[in-house]
Amino acid sequence: MKKILIVFTGGTISMTSFGESSKSDILDNHDELIKIIEPKFSNTKLEGFVYSMVPSPSLTPNDMLKIGSLIDSKLENENFDGVVITHGTDTLEETAYFLDLYLDTKKPVVLTGSLRNFDELGYDGYSNLLSAILVSLSDKSYGRGVLVCLNDEINSAVEVTKTHTFALDTFKSLEFGPLGLVDENNVIYYRDASYQSDYIRPKSLNKKVEILKLSSGSDPKILDYYLENVDGLVLEGFGRGNVSEVFIPGIKKLIEKGITVIITSRCPMGRIRDTYSYLGGGHHLKRLGVLGGGSLPSHKVRIKLLLILSSGLNPKDYFTYEY
Repeated sequence: MKKILIVFTGGTISMTSFGESSKSDILDNHDELIKIIEPKFSNTKLEGFVYSMVPSPSLTPNDMLKIGSLIDSKLENENFDGVVITHGTDTLEETAYFLDLYLDTKKPVVLTGSLRNFDELGYDGYSNLLSAILVSLSDKSYGRGVLVCLNDEINSAVEVTKTHTFALDTFKSLEFGPLGLVDENNVIYYRDASYQSDYIRPKSLNKKVEILKLSSGSDPKILDYYLENVDGLVLEGFGRGNVSEVFIPGIKKLIEKGITVIITSRCPMGRIRDTYSYLGGGHHLKRLGVLGGGSLPSHKVRIKLLLILSSGLNPKDYFTYEY
C-alpha cells in the first residue's frame, strides 16, 4: 500500500462563500476533501496535515522553509511515498520553486490548488487534488523535482507561472509547454526538465532580498532606500536585461557596498544576455558586477538569492549569463 501525505496550507481550494456578499473566505474542509477523494484510490492511504488555513499572499518564505522542513521530516520518519500540497494560486509557484531548491528527495512532491471556491459551480478543487495525487503515486514522477499539477497538466516548478487571474488553465510553462498530463487515471510525461543538481538548504532565512521593477522614466533615487535596507536586489529590467543609464550610479553604490544585484527581464519569455554594451546595457551591467538571472522571472530569482545568501554561499556560483 502506498502512503501519500497531503499538506493543506489554505487558498481558494479551501474557501467558500459567506453571508449576503457571497465573498470568499477560508473554510477548513480538508477532512471532507480527503473523505471524498480517498475512495477513488485502491491500495492507497491518504493522510492529511493542516499547516495553515490562509490565503497564499499571507504565506512567506519563512513558511516555505517550515513546509520544507515538515516534508523532510515526514518523508524521512514516516515512510510516505509522496507529498501533495494544496496552496493558494497567487504564490503557489514561489513555494513550488523554493521547495524545488530546498528538498533533497527523489520522491514526488506536487503542488495543486483551485481557481474556484468549494461551494462554487464548477469547483476544480476535487479534480485538481485527484490529479495531483495520481501524479504523486506514479513511479514516472520520481526524480523530476517539485511539480505543479492543475487542470490535468503537469509542470515543473522551475518553468511554471500563473498567466491569468482566474482561468482554470492559468498555470503554464510558456517557453516549453507542460511536462505531461493526467488523462483519466493515467499519468503521461512527454519530456524531462532537469535543472537542480545542488540543493540549497539554509537553517534559517536571515537575509533580505527585494525586487525593483523598472519602467520608462523610473526614478533612480529609489536605489538609495535599497542601499540601506537589503542584502540583495533583483532588478526586473527591459528586454535582454537592460536598464536606463540613470540607474548606473546607484547600481555601482550597491555593488561597492557588497549588495548582490541581479538583472532579469520584464518579458515573460526568453533569457537575459550581455548583448548590449551601451551604458545600462547587459554587457555594461555584467562588467560592473551585476549577475544574470537567466530565464527565471524576478520572483523566482528572489527566492533563489534569498536561499543562497542565507546559506552563506556565493551568488556568483549560481547566477551567470550562461544559464
